[in-house]
Amino acid sequence: MKKANNKQQQNNGKNNIKTFSVPYTLEEVKENNTIDTNTLTKSPKKQIINQALKFHSQGNIPEASKYYQLFIDKGFQDERIFSNYGAILKDLGKSKEAELLIRKAIAINPNFAQAYSNLGLILKSIGKLQEAESLLRKAIELKPDFADAHSSLGNILRELGSLKEAEFLQRKAVDLSPNFAKAHLNLGTVLRDLGEIQEAKKSYRRAIELRPDFADPHYNLGNIFKEMGKIQEAEMCYQKAIELNPNFVQAYYNLGDIMRIKGDISKGIKCSKRMMSLRPWSIIGSYSMNRKMKLNLTHNL
Repeated sequence: MKKANNKQQQNNGKNNIKTFSVPYTLEEVKENNTIDTNTLTKSPKKQIINQALKFHSQGNIPEASKYYQLFIDKGFQDERIFSNYGAILKDLGKSKEAELLIRKAIAINPNFAQAYSNLGLILKSIGKLQEAESLLRKAIELKPDFADAHSSLGNILRELGSLKEAEFLQRKAVDLSPNFAKAHLNLGTVLRDLGEIQEAKKSYRRAIELRPDFADPHYNLGNIFKEMGKIQEAEMCYQKAIELNPNFVQAYYNLGDIMRIKGDISKGIKCSKRMMSLRPWSIIGSYSMNRKMKLNLTHNL
């Protein structure tokens, strides 16, 4: 299995963008995107902003989206609205629209650190790592105590191979925000890349302490145990990751591999089928299941 890294976090529907989780599909947002025009169209600019931010802070993405869209349709200008709505659209897979909105936020307020950070994460998601790096450095320049931006920049530098600077940035993020579970997770991943396995395990366990419902550190711990040959411990970690996130594709793949190692081919095939149901286009899932079925046939001869 390839090294655990922060790309795996996309299996949780998150990419470290500073916004609230989006439990709705784009279609659900569109279906619910009807507004009582008798009240909202008469709302002054400040009232619309307050309502939008209120719903967003509560995690009510469809309602927040209604107010964000109304604000934009009325021609109002506010960097928070453009940046926040852009973050929502990014999480909904609308990267181009998200990028345009966040660039507008920066145009309105060139000193808005959060917008630089959000734009950097969008560009990272489409592979523009150097541009993303510059934007996150700008966010940190504008807001030196911005823990999220330090951690996000650390992730980019890790992908670019600058592991020591990546470690420094993750440690800085932890210093700035000691209860920031994702920073502990990201620090653990960098430490693992540097060969500091025991320290990596400590960071993953700290992330779990801070967020017991966080599937990723369980998964990453499982990868460490698997590489160490501790199959039972790895199995438990993968099962916990799946319990916390039933749609964690990579966890099913690795759990299936553990089942193959243990000789439990039927459970391995079950994991591969689940993986393919979540990601039908997965060549890895198809290959994994075919391999396990061939092993099963061999065992039955």
